[in-house]
Amino acid sequence: MGATKAEKEYVFKVNLKGSRRVSRTIALRGDQTLDDLHEAIFAAFDRFDAHLYSFYFPKAPTRRGSAAPKPKEYTAPQMFDEPDPFDDESRFDAAATKLADLRLRPGQTFEYLFDFGDCWWHEGIVEAVNISVPRARYAQIRESRGASPPQYEGVDE
Repeated sequence: MGATKAEKEYVFKVNLKGSRRVSRTIALRGDQTLDDLHEAIFAAFDRFDAHLYSFYFPKAPTRRGSAAPKPKEYTAPQMFDEPDPFDDESRFDAAATKLADLRLRPGQTFEYLFDFGDCWWHEGIVEAVNISVPRARYAQIRESRGASPPQYEGVDE
């Protein structure tokens, strides 16, 4: 019998895209959502001003040399407040998406975009899938490498 969603722990390493020197290692339980992962990244990178965000999980190509399919987008729940006439149904609610339901595996990569205006792109990788620690508080920031750049240039935070 497999572990329940709450019994699985997912460890992610997230860095600013193009800068592996600024990264955070974050652990969450499988019954937590992508919105919880967003909140953990938001805190870990010392953000203070909330904005919309999206996670992008590409699927592996079906055969060698074939074009990769369009990634699935999991976005902030506020994006669903009003219908989008151009929506192609490839967007999902991050707050309704449990980590365990994504069937994440070590080595799987994803992208995370915070603030659609300033475009803070991040790269992420699933470092490990473990058994969670009973009664431990999650999300956990396990490692912080490099200083977070200011959310806005020239603004005291």
